[in-house]
Amino acid sequence: MRRIASGASAFSLAIAILFCGPLSAVAQPAPPADTTITRDGVVRIDGQRVPYQVTSGMQPVWGEDGEPVAAVFYVYYERSDVQDRTDRPLVFSFNGGPGSASVWMHVGYTGPKLLNIDDEGYPTRPYGVRDNPHSILDVADIVYVDPVNTGFSRILNDADRSQFFGVNEDVAYLARWIDNFVSRHERWASPKFLKGESYGTTRVAGLAGRLQNSHWMYLNGVILVSPTGLGISRSGPVGQGLYLPYYTATAWYHNALNPELQGRDLEDLLAEVEAFTLDRYIPALARGGALAADARRTLAREVARYSGLSEQFVLNHNLAPPTSAFWKELLRDQGLTVGRLDSRYRGMDRQDAGERYDFDPALTSWNHSFTPAINHYLRTELGWETDHQYFIFGPVHPWNRTGDQTGEQLRQAMSQNPYLHVLVQAGYFDGGTDYFSAKYTMWNMDPAGRLQDRMRFEGYQSGHMMYLRDEDLGPSNQHIRDFIRWAIQATAGPARY
Repeated sequence: MRRIASGASAFSLAIAILFCGPLSAVAQPAPPADTTITRDGVVRIDGQRVPYQVTSGMQPVWGEDGEPVAAVFYVYYERSDVQDRTDRPLVFSFNGGPGSASVWMHVGYTGPKLLNIDDEGYPTRPYGVRDNPHSILDVADIVYVDPVNTGFSRILNDADRSQFFGVNEDVAYLARWIDNFVSRHERWASPKFLKGESYGTTRVAGLAGRLQNSHWMYLNGVILVSPTGLGISRSGPVGQGLYLPYYTATAWYHNALNPELQGRDLEDLLAEVEAFTLDRYIPALARGGALAADARRTLAREVARYSGLSEQFVLNHNLAPPTSAFWKELLRDQGLTVGRLDSRYRGMDRQDAGERYDFDPALTSWNHSFTPAINHYLRTELGWETDHQYFIFGPVHPWNRTGDQTGEQLRQAMSQNPYLHVLVQAGYFDGGTDYFSAKYTMWNMDPAGRLQDRMRFEGYQSGHMMYLRDEDLGPSNQHIRDFIRWAIQATAGPARY
């Protein structure tokens, strides 16, 4: 492939996966709209030798006049000892932001290469990648997609930005792109799955509906890793109360609960706190200022007991301390903060005073390890030669968030397609997209309860990227592997009720 000139300016690390601010662009030649480079590889997965072909490429997004308006970068892994792909599952993988590249799940989770980190997910040297013995490539081919202005993907020919950067705009052009990819690679007969993390769950939930209703492409499964709200309302007392089980999990991890609770099994304790939250905490919050003084004091005492905070701190926040205050307060007496996206991580601020931390120690740790690993892997091992910067987070704002009905789009797709199954994976220590809110979203996406038998939930003693903890990497991949097989089994009979 031809070499591309000039890079973009450095991007500030002071962003989160769920939000990335403007990135000032530097003028540069456009990347190739349509090109590929291929390598062969082999990996041992659970002791089995799995040969594969990996294709790095740019595929265009076509405009109304038939000209390319963007070049979307992808990395496509195909198991190479499979002759007939009619029954071979194909997984499209997206990360979030909006504005995040697919790097996280690519070299951190399901791909055949795994970045060098320690067993708890912290950076180690030398930077780079090694074989991933838990990859799902043994059971499915995988496409890691970088949406426009993330990774190496770029807008072309001064195309209108607004056609890419919004909840529905994002879904519309990526559905066209997936349709084109499936046709090019002759995968229409294959079972198809979408996998998204964080905002990527908003993306794949919307894509499930869009692909089915506008492209007549029916999916077999959608995998939601650390899901967002998907447009399902959870504001007011509900939104405030749902965080309590996450507070309990985080306080438990940091030994901040009283001895009676601290000695409990986490999952057993969380079941108790979930019941308290639904049956007592949220109804009490709904009473607001009408809650009697003695009931208020009793509730504050119970919330403090479950959260590791002081009773007075809970009262000072009208019984519902916000997450930003929790991250700063929980370990304040030790001069430490806890992370947002993974509250196992601890940070140190300039001063202990204040209502919020200076930075998310989880995200800064991840940027430290992922950025050199993905650049080394794509450029050196896969041979993708370019002077373009790989945007871990890219310039996608302003983002049009109006009209988010992605949860409803997913529900409709499931209702119309009896083959479609959903897996939710969430970390108990994730404060950005907390696990109990994920459960709430799934319950209320399907208020009639008719689709619950096609949904699975898996929780992990980790954070937003549960797979970064070595103890969870194998089980979480196995849960995806089992889910794919479960969804495929459903196709043994006709798609009807």
